Amino acid sequence: MEKEMKYEDAVRELEKIVGQMENDELDIDQMGDELKRAQQLIKLCKDKLTKTDEEIKKILGGES
Repeated sequence: MEKEMKYEDAVRELEKIVGQMENDELDIDQMGDELKRAQQLIKLCKDKLTKTDEEIKKILGGES
């Protein structure tokens, strides 16, 4: 498993993949690989956002 990626790095990589697709820079084999990678990055981003949201709610909930 790779070292934990930062949210910003994942978003940057996703933007690169989208840009390559929009500019027809990928052949069909590359596109399949990049789509799989994009799925992994999207999951990573969603997981990080969910975790952060839960932490914020816990902190805010504890102040009352």
